[in-house]
Amino acid sequence: MGKLKTQSLQKRHSDLANTNKQLEILSGGIFADGELPTFKSKISETSQFPLTAKKLEILQVNVGYMCNQVCEHCHVDAGPDRKEIMTQETMQQILDVIKITGAHTLDLTGGAPEMNPNFRWFVEEASKIGVKDFIVRSNLTIIRANKKYYDLPDFFKKHNIHVVSSMPHWTRGKTDKQRGEGVFDMSIKALQELNARGYGMPGNDLRLDLVYNPSGAFLPGDQMAMEKDFKKALMEDFGIEFHNLFAITNLPIARFLDYLIASENYEDYMYALVEAYNPSAVANVMCTNTLSISWDGYLFDCDFNQMLELPVNSKAKHISEYNKDLLEGRNIVISQHCYGCTAGAGSSCQGVVA
Repeated sequence: MGKLKTQSLQKRHSDLANTNKQLEILSGGIFADGELPTFKSKISETSQFPLTAKKLEILQVNVGYMCNQVCEHCHVDAGPDRKEIMTQETMQQILDVIKITGAHTLDLTGGAPEMNPNFRWFVEEASKIGVKDFIVRSNLTIIRANKKYYDLPDFFKKHNIHVVSSMPHWTRGKTDKQRGEGVFDMSIKALQELNARGYGMPGNDLRLDLVYNPSGAFLPGDQMAMEKDFKKALMEDFGIEFHNLFAITNLPIARFLDYLIASENYEDYMYALVEAYNPSAVANVMCTNTLSISWDGYLFDCDFNQMLELPVNSKAKHISEYNKDLLEGRNIVISQHCYGCTAGAGSSCQGVVA
């Protein structure tokens, strides 16, 4: 693993300047009225600091940054030109950890996770060891992007994969504005193909959930109300069924942070997050029962910390070094972006938390 670690560290060092700049903006940004309260001070008011890790239940794995799309809100900065791809060796180390921990959920993200050349192998091997909830976060368009992906709906069904799909809106204009021209039509075709296999249909166990991210500098609306609107529109216009809608707050990092600054919305957005802070959401943030694993095997409390290069507060920092005694009960690493997960009803990769 020494060679892989060396290559990984070299890549991390090449990105360090931009990461440090984002951290400086988040932690030290001065506002017209002074500084915003730190997230640490905010959760301390209700005796919720420090946040500590509980029993490991979810391994959220970023299998690579390569993607067939370049979405303006993407906190991973994914795209077709990204070469960071998880190796089969690292995937095997993850499988070994699942065996010894009994973690019940394997959550695969990207980029487009399906573009990793070892994706199918990983799914098949994970199925053999009895993962109970197998999530793939698909952008939908990958299913129609190339002939080699056309069979993905059948592959998903074979392994009873829980498909969680990005869907910015039920209209073409708003979807294509956020994710690129033609994305809406390709997404609709992919959803119809999944429905044809039984995904999202009433009474069917093949889970199909959609994810909504706001397209601008504002917080998502009520998740249940939005779900009703999505279901009504997609059924009436396209005959599409799905199970649940997850409304996720955009966190002020990576491309979205760049957008906030360029559009001069950063201060207002951060104030909105702080004003919407909900202490009830803190107890259920997913970082307490989840480990986020980067494409090169490093461990983070969440996917957002991964993008900000904020590793776990533990001597065990790589999946090959996994140690239950060192990782369970650790203090969660927090910063100002954590306000995004505790605003309003709260937000996680599974939607609202409060």
